[in-house]
Amino acid sequence: MTDTKSNNSLKVIAGLLGVILLGTIIFAVTQYNENKKNTVALTQEKELVVEDLNNLKSEYDKAILESNATNEELVAARDNIAQYIDSVQGMKADIASLSRYRRQVSVLKAEREELLRQVDSLSQSNTMLAMQRDSTFVELEKQTVFNDSLVVQNTQLADAVERGSALNLTTQSVDAVKERNSGKLVSTSRAKATDKFRVCFTVAPNTISQAGDREFFIEVLDPQGNILGESLSKSNESGASITYTKGTQFYYENSALDVCDYVNKPAGDFQKGNYMVNVYDDGLKLLGTSKFTLK
Repeated sequence: MTDTKSNNSLKVIAGLLGVILLGTIIFAVTQYNENKKNTVALTQEKELVVEDLNNLKSEYDKAILESNATNEELVAARDNIAQYIDSVQGMKADIASLSRYRRQVSVLKAEREELLRQVDSLSQSNTMLAMQRDSTFVELEKQTVFNDSLVVQNTQLADAVERGSALNLTTQSVDAVKERNSGKLVSTSRAKATDKFRVCFTVAPNTISQAGDREFFIEVLDPQGNILGESLSKSNESGASITYTKGTQFYYENSALDVCDYVNKPAGDFQKGNYMVNVYDDGLKLLGTSKFTLK
C-alpha cells in the first residue's frame, strides 16, 4: 500500500518536471527566435541610419563640388557626418543607441538644409557681385577709352596750341655794312670794307602766343662753313642743340615786330665768299635762312 503511494507520487513529480522542462524549452526557443528577429531588425535599422548618413555626406560632397570657393562650414559638416558613419558602423546595435543616432540624423538634415540655404544665398550674392564687377569693369573700360581719347585730344590740342603759338618770321634780310666816321652805316659788298653784318627780321603777329621777353639766336656761317663769332651753344628740353653766333633779345606783344641786330667782324677782316645766316627761335626751331656774298 505504501509502495503504491510512493510510486504515484514519483509519477506526479516526474510529470511536473516534464511539463516544466517542456515549458522551459518552448520559452528558450521562443526567446531565441525573438532575439534573432530583434537582431535582424536592429541590423536593418543600423543599415538605414548608415544609408541616411551616407546620403547626407553625398549631398555635402556635391554642394562642396558645385561651390565656386571652398566653404569651410560645408567641409566641417561633411567631415562630422563621416565620423558619425564610422561610429555607427563600429558600434554594437541596440535600441537606445540607434534611437539616439536616428534623432541625430534628423538634426543633421535640418542643419544641412540651413547650410545649403546659406550657400545658395552666398552663391546668389557672389553671382550678383560678379555681374556688378563685370558691369563695373565694362564701365571702367569705357571710361578708360574715353579718358584715353581725351588725353589724345588734349595732346593734339596742346600740340596745335603750341604750333599755333610759335612765332614765325615774315621777312629776313642780311646786309654787310660799313660804318663811316659820322657813325652812319652804309651797305657794301666788299669784304675788306665790311665792318659788321646787319641781320634784320620781322616777327609775324600771333594773338595766341604769350607776350613777354623772347630771345632768338643768330647763326652766321663763313665761306668755310665755320660759325662766325664766339660759337655759343644752346640746348632745349628734347635734347636738340645748336651752336650760334649771337642771341638777340626783344619784347613781344603779339603784334608784328621788326628786329635788327649786328654781328661784328672777327679779329681780322671778313673773308671773301658766300655766307649763310640762320635765325632760330627760343625752342631752337629754324625760322629763316639768308645767303649773301662778299667780294
